[in-house]
Amino acid sequence: MDTISKFLEMGGYAGYVWPSYLAVFGLLGVLLWLSLRGLKAAETDLAQLEGPDGKAARRQASPAADGAPDT
Repeated sequence: MDTISKFLEMGGYAGYVWPSYLAVFGLLGVLLWLSLRGLKAAETDLAQLEGPDGKAARRQASPAADGAPDT
């Protein structure tokens, strides 16, 4: 039990070490949450672009878009 308490005291630096761990894991949690939220938004946008049948609509190129002169 003495070993565990020595570990938790961190050689007298526990007041600096444990809040640092808390800050790092808190920031990692926020980054995970933001990433998952962005993923969900991107999936929603993709589903709207694909349409109800789940296939992407193909756009037709305009005749002048191919670089050929108009005849």
